[in-house]
Amino acid sequence: MGRTIYRASLIAIGIAAIMPQKQALAAVKIEFGDNQFVSVGMGIRGAFRSTENADNNGDRSNDFSLDSARLYIAGAVNDKISGIFTTEKSGGNDTMQVIDAAGIFKLTPDIEIWAGRFLSPGSRANLAGPYYSLGGDYWQNIAARYGWNGGTIGRDDGVAVVAKAFDQRLVYSFGAFDADKIFHFSGVNDVADNPEQSDALMYASRLQYSFWDKEPGYYGTGNYLGNKDIFTVGIAYRQKSDGAASPAAVGDYSQLTIDLLIEKRISGGAVSLEAAYFDYDTGDVFLSEQGRAYSVGLGYIFAQQVGWGQFQPYARYQNFAADTDITTARTDVGVNYIIDSYNAQVGIGYANLDVSQQSSADSITASLQLQF
Repeated sequence: MGRTIYRASLIAIGIAAIMPQKQALAAVKIEFGDNQFVSVGMGIRGAFRSTENADNNGDRSNDFSLDSARLYIAGAVNDKISGIFTTEKSGGNDTMQVIDAAGIFKLTPDIEIWAGRFLSPGSRANLAGPYYSLGGDYWQNIAARYGWNGGTIGRDDGVAVVAKAFDQRLVYSFGAFDADKIFHFSGVNDVADNPEQSDALMYASRLQYSFWDKEPGYYGTGNYLGNKDIFTVGIAYRQKSDGAASPAAVGDYSQLTIDLLIEKRISGGAVSLEAAYFDYDTGDVFLSEQGRAYSVGLGYIFAQQVGWGQFQPYARYQNFAADTDITTARTDVGVNYIIDSYNAQVGIGYANLDVSQQSSADSITASLQLQF
């Protein structure tokens, strides 16, 4: 299936055998010799949103926004050494930043070493990100909090082993990272000058097993759009001693995730179920970022093509119960129109965001995603 040049081009030209199988995309590619190349692509996500109580005077807001703009670069020195480089313009910030800059060293057909800045091992939602998740305006930032709050859009500087076994059904990864921005956008102070805080590394790991079709990827996807029968269970854990620090206290940070993806082709299309459970611990330093979360998503993609593409209705619920006794919940329902896998999609959806004891607001979004 088609995917972004960031990941798809790597497979298409054979430098990242651990990633999911996918179709090559059109891209600028310069070859220097056997297994030597540089390729370039780009991706954009934009939307029109109408949100309740979001205008300055308390009325409904109506806004167009460029949510994401990415430049993807991939290259290889030979069949053993390759690399990725990605920039991102995210949200309301027009400044481009480096989110991926990593070298990939293939030790064996089943074992690779990644070094640099990249997505540390974690939940499926974090590894899939907004470009590969079920739902046009959806990113699992209520339950899977590390994706938007930790690192540089979920990325960390470090090194990891990424490998597969048992005929590619078992995929595992583990590594060590700086992780100096665990609570980057949360509003809590994670850069406090506390003399009791050590400079420990964060250790992150993920283990997943595919019972049906193989899913031998590291950077993953939240839905295969009816191209595979998937039954995959994953577990991930990250921990950093003294990872949470305020002027008054220091505590250890940890995150445990258990996730599931089931997708089955049936007559007329394919039905999917994605579910995940999260447990966050900050050593009682930041109770607003400590607690338990879960998410459940359902989707159905029609096999019948209508015009340019296929319709995919979906529904999702996320819930984060913080130890402050404040619960944040988001419900999404909508329809995607899949023109070319994750390379060309449009969608329309309704969302309700409810924060207990504080507020509740709905929004309607028309979204667009393109990757070249």
